[in-house]
Amino acid sequence: MTTTRGLRGREAPITMLTAYDATTAAVVDEAGIDVVLVGDSMGNTALGYDSTLPVTLDEVASRTGAVARATEDALVVADMPFLSFGVEEAESVRNAGRLLKEADADAVKIESGPHTVEMTRRMTEVGIPVMAHLGLTPQHVNQLGGYTRQGTDQDAAEEIVELAGAHADAGAFALVLEHVPANLAGAVTEALDIPTIGIGAGPDCDGQVLVIDDAVGLGEWSPPFSRQFGDVRGEMLGAVEGYREAVESGEFPADEHSHVESELEDLY
Repeated sequence: MTTTRGLRGREAPITMLTAYDATTAAVVDEAGIDVVLVGDSMGNTALGYDSTLPVTLDEVASRTGAVARATEDALVVADMPFLSFGVEEAESVRNAGRLLKEADADAVKIESGPHTVEMTRRMTEVGIPVMAHLGLTPQHVNQLGGYTRQGTDQDAAEEIVELAGAHADAGAFALVLEHVPANLAGAVTEALDIPTIGIGAGPDCDGQVLVIDDAVGLGEWSPPFSRQFGDVRGEMLGAVEGYREAVESGEFPADEHSHVESELEDLY
């Protein structure tokens, strides 16, 4: 099984994908992906919300449990949803611990900033592995004014480099860099002893992560820094339309899909 320590020693790039249910997690795990992220992106992809902000800790815990039960080899990382951390340290630690104790996550991911450095330190002290997350942090969408690229000027870039080092020093085992310039991501990767995992951050990170819907082509839209490696939406649509047409035409169910019990012929 992949471990947080094992990620540090990998020579090949780290692969990470999101999953929000047991069926998807089993496929991702079977495909040999290193890390399964039960992302709060479930808000947009699986729960019908307009953003990640409404996602609750209960929703993340439920789906993390489903993913963990279906996963044998990949590291399972649970996203800490909006306001489940950062208000009070003790509550933050308890919430993170719940995802490990009750939902069987291997680690948690926290959208990071200056306010999460000491919290990361405390969580790692009590045995909760923490994956940090800098750059575009979707839980701050109202503050950022949209899902725009981060770290594009000197001051912002230097702050990301500084915060990356601070979270590594605090004990984070890995760092997600989202939607930042590739040269900034490369500089952070070079500066850290922990692995970086990029999404919209160029090729120089130690690994890459995508939302599963984007990777397999399940959604109607995907961000420009993503790539669709399949057309699952098209396949699903074709299959569902085929089912509807077969039922409406009487083609399904056919004789081979039915059973007749001869002893019941005189029932009426």
